[in-house]
Amino acid sequence: MKKKLVVLSGSGISAESGIDTFRSTNGLWNQYDIKQVATPEAWAKSPDLVTEFYNQRRKSVLEAHPNEAHRKIAALENTYDVVVITQNIDDLHERGESQNVLHLHGNIRMAKSSGPKAENNYYPIKGWELKASDRCPDGYRLRPHVVWFGEPVPMIETATKVVSAAEIFIVVGTSLQVYPAAGLLDHVSKNCRCYVIDPATEELTLPQGFVAIKKNAVAGMNALFKELTS
Repeated sequence: MKKKLVVLSGSGISAESGIDTFRSTNGLWNQYDIKQVATPEAWAKSPDLVTEFYNQRRKSVLEAHPNEAHRKIAALENTYDVVVITQNIDDLHERGESQNVLHLHGNIRMAKSSGPKAENNYYPIKGWELKASDRCPDGYRLRPHVVWFGEPVPMIETATKVVSAAEIFIVVGTSLQVYPAAGLLDHVSKNCRCYVIDPATEELTLPQGFVAIKKNAVAGMNALFKELTS
């Protein structure tokens, strides 16, 4: 039986594919007002503005390609039972051929209803543009399938169970500043082998026992892949 390996990924892994991060010095939250584009209140006030913001993010995602870090994570499936838990709203893990990806904060390639049954169904978006005329079967306007600030994270309970069962746990490309995602580290079992890949590992708050790999996502995953498959 293959060992259970869990990866928690953040925007740093997608940055090497050319996708803007949110929290870096030049990140998106330094260019846009969160309250105007990433809250339920923003949607209620200006759905066209919010839709256009995410249309541009989706366009960038479609123009990007999986990098070597995404592909190395997928290649670990030859040796391990791998689950990827990602805070990213892009689909680069899937396009990098990972088979089991759990999106904590939604998937920008999908839409959901803005009505009361939002989590019941998700709808693929063809191309990069979600239009004002796109509606769910109940007639409500479709909104990006993204967890906004102030909204619950529907998949966090599932992610907690996955992390608790991990025998190997890899954190890559995340600043661990966003909760409840960062709190997943508290659920790793005491016998789990844990790694964190980040060029500034000294700035992260980590539980004891984590092996720090002070590299960017691609270089770090290449090095760790060799260790885990040798």
